[in-house]
Amino acid sequence: MKKAATIRDVAARAGVSVSVVSRVLNDTGPVAPAKRAQVLEAIEELGYRPKAAARQLSQDRPDTVGLLLADLANPFFARLADRVVAEARSRELQVVLMTTQEDPHLEEQALRTLLDRSVGGVIGTPTGHNVEHWDKLANLEMPVVFVDRAIEGLDQVDVVSIENVESAATATGHLLDRGHRRIGFVPGPLDTTTGSERVRGYERALAERGVARDERLVRPVPFRGESGADVMAQMLALDEPPTAVVVANTAQVRVVLRMLAQSRVSIPDDLSLVVFDDNPWTELIRPPLTAVRQPIDMLALHSVDLVHARMRQKLPPSPRRVRVAAEFLERSSTAAPRTG
Repeated sequence: MKKAATIRDVAARAGVSVSVVSRVLNDTGPVAPAKRAQVLEAIEELGYRPKAAARQLSQDRPDTVGLLLADLANPFFARLADRVVAEARSRELQVVLMTTQEDPHLEEQALRTLLDRSVGGVIGTPTGHNVEHWDKLANLEMPVVFVDRAIEGLDQVDVVSIENVESAATATGHLLDRGHRRIGFVPGPLDTTTGSERVRGYERALAERGVARDERLVRPVPFRGESGADVMAQMLALDEPPTAVVVANTAQVRVVLRMLAQSRVSIPDDLSLVVFDDNPWTELIRPPLTAVRQPIDMLALHSVDLVHARMRQKLPPSPRRVRVAAEFLERSSTAAPRTG
């Protein structure tokens, strides 16, 4: 990671004096429009942040971590936030919590805010967009750790996630081994690593058992909203509907369950079901749901460990990739397909 730009760097890039840059930043005196434009362009090009620069000059690393998560209405992220805060407090770190609500525009605003608030590091779940803003953050002296998801091509960032490919392959293989051949798969958007990797796991399990993929049975949906109900209805209306479904989009599990209940689909008699992730209620409903349990405690532990070590410059510069195994929990929502 390169050093944070200083006010002198901005002045040199803009071809003006430090005092001119200071007047532009603080709006404290007259500056010719052309020179103001040069200064603002230099600030943008260098990714200059006054507070970040002041921190670099003083060598005072604040014990505050920015936590930028996708959607706190999603129980997975709510529990992840709780565990990250607990892990941070055990290391005497404070947490500034922000959410993107899966909106790239809000994500961009949040990244700018975290820079200006001079946090010592960021743990984030990217939307899959704003690559240039994450890249700028990572190239400053600001530790960044992606948790749950990553951005393809942004190789300088530490990543903590579950074994998505393996988890989806296990869930799909469980259904194939019970005799299912028409298996629906409902992942998140394919421009996220969780969505694309879980589809790869699904495809791997099919290929290993010689089952052809039917494109109509793979239905990526957004994390927010109720699109899960729509794609389930579409799959069930096929001439050859699925006999089993893996809901690999955690945020859509309740939406899918409500749709199936309203349609009087009996689980597992009419349809076997496997879900990501394991919430407290998944074993309390009837039938209890077969689930892939994501190790939220371990995701939080590794994320905080990494950002804390980076803040104190205790790790070599090469990025770390931490993948933790999820647990497959077989319950009563899966069975052999009904004949006839």
